[in-house]
Parts: sequence; structure tokens; C-alpha cells
Amino acid sequence: MLKELQLFLLGILLLVCVFFYQLNVKSSCLFLPSSKSQQDPGALLGHGRGIVFIETSERMEPTPLVSCAVESAAKIYPGQPVAFFMKGLYDTTWLPSNSTYPGFSLLSAIDNVFFFPLDMESLFEDTPLLSWYTRINASVESNWLHVSSDASRLAIIWKYGGIYMDTDVISIRPIPEENFLAAQSSRYSSNGVFGFLPHHPFLWECMENFVEHYNSEIWGNQGPSLMTRMLRLWCRLGDFQEVSDLRCLNLSFLHPQRFYPISYPEWRRYYEVWDRDLSFNDSYALHLWNYMNKEGRTVVRGSNTLVENLCRKHCPRTYRDLIQGPEGSGTGTLSTGNK
Repeated sequence: MLKELQLFLLGILLLVCVFFYQLNVKSSCLFLPSSKSQQDPGALLGHGRGIVFIETSERMEPTPLVSCAVESAAKIYPGQPVAFFMKGLYDTTWLPSNSTYPGFSLLSAIDNVFFFPLDMESLFEDTPLLSWYTRINASVESNWLHVSSDASRLAIIWKYGGIYMDTDVISIRPIPEENFLAAQSSRYSSNGVFGFLPHHPFLWECMENFVEHYNSEIWGNQGPSLMTRMLRLWCRLGDFQEVSDLRCLNLSFLHPQRFYPISYPEWRRYYEVWDRDLSFNDSYALHLWNYMNKEGRTVVRGSNTLVENLCRKHCPRTYRDLIQGPEGSGTGTLSTGNK
């Protein structure tokens, strides 16, 4: 009888040890609220009102610049879902710890920000992109992170509608258009910001052209050059007059001032002391050309640079927690974003 009691108590002790071990493991992770983790992207975004960001690397922790882009969109569009599709995220109910991934934690706490795994094979189903995706070898493709991002954004906006933004785009006021492309310069479109209603034929034809003229070795061939090719097929557009947008059928081509008031050869102006003559009154968002930032320029608290002022105003949580640091001192780095 005594031996049986000892075995019983030993079993209880083992169960208690297992319980506390599992509790310790789980405590290092962050659970999204069930209202967020159980969301389906189709149900959330299907009305064509979402704002979409994409990360095609395995990186899980958003850099300060990425965090600022997402937070600023959530702030400008408080009644609309902001969806972040991440290649490195495999399960929306089991997320990294707060201490290891402060940027992820910060964005997860924003009510209208949602994270989803980026499963490209599933995403490309029922689109022209699936045949391309299943026959290529991603490990040998040139510029794969960017090319796969170019494809993913087309498929997501075609399926769900909404507005796509690169992760180095800071939103400053709402975009009043539904179907639009953003001019990078006169007669040349970007693909860093665009928006369409679900199943718009322009995007379907873009996906067909993507596959037909695929060449990953030519930088931008699947991105801005693709958008420009298709725009020229759809519309006969002239030059912009003053700060007026161009319209063709049910598509708007927005003036470069809307998103690119600072052109890519001048990208360093974002890291210079703020010139208050730059008001951006005609802009909806600002593309910071982070791909050009090979020098690794950073935002420095108290530097009064343009980028610091933009972060302070349009993404205050990011500025407070990620750029200033937890003790409100030091500097923060705007690391390289997705594009």
C-alpha cells in the first residue's frame, strides 16, 4: 500500500513538473487576442477597404521604419483593417515574445493592425501567377525577395482589393481614390503604392503580363516597369499639368507629388535637417526610398531631420518606444525595409 502511494505521488509530481515547464515555455511567447488570431484575410479584407503591407523575407521583427509605416497607416485609416502579410509567420496564434520582438508587440497592440502568414502557393491559386510560381526555383532567381513581393502584392489586391503600400511609405493623410496608380515621375508608374477594388481587370492583366514577360534579372521589370507597361496599354496619357491627377476609364494616375515629392536621386533629403518649406500639402503619403539607403543612414533623436519629424508626428508609438528607446534616450535606427 505504501509503495502504491509513493508511485501515485511521484506521478503527481511529474505532472506538476510538466505543467510548469510548459507554462514557462509559453510565457516567452505572445498570444494575439482571439478576435485577431481567428480572423480570415478574405473576411477581413474582402470589402476592398484594407491597407496591405508585405514582408517576403523570413524576418519577424519589423524595423523602426517598417513599424512607422504600419502605425502611420493604422492612424490615418482608423476604421479600416491594416494587414501585414509576413513570410516568416506560420501561425497567427503563436507569436514571438515582447522582449525579443518589441516592434511586433507594438504593432500587435494596435486595434486595426492584423498579421497573416504569407503563403505564396495558396495566395497564387486561381491567378495566372500559380503556373509561374510552381515552375521556378526561388533559390536561383535574381532579386527574389523583391520579385516575390511584386507578385504577392498583385495577387492580394486582386483577390481582396484595397491599398498596397511598401514598408517604407509613411501615411500622412487619407487617399481619396479607389482605383489608382501612383506616378513616380511623369508617364512612369511606381508599384510602391497602388489601390484597386477586388477583381479589377487591370490587375488580372498585370499578372498575365508578369508571367509572359518574366525576367528577374532586370531590376523593376516585374514591378514599376510592369505597371508602366500596362498603364500605357490601357491609357493614352499626357504629361501632368500642375498638381492635377490624370484619369482614364475608371483608373486614376496620381501626380508624383502625391507620394514622391522627393524623387529618388534626392532621397538623402529625408535625413537632412527639416526644411520647413517642405509642407507636403499635396501628398497623401511619402515614400522614403529606403532601398537607396545603402549608407545605412539612421534617424537620430533630437537631430531635427525630416525623417525624425515625420516619425514623431505620424508614428508616435514607434518614435517613443523604438526610436527613442525604452528610457527615452539615445538614438534609434531605421534599418533597411522590405523595399
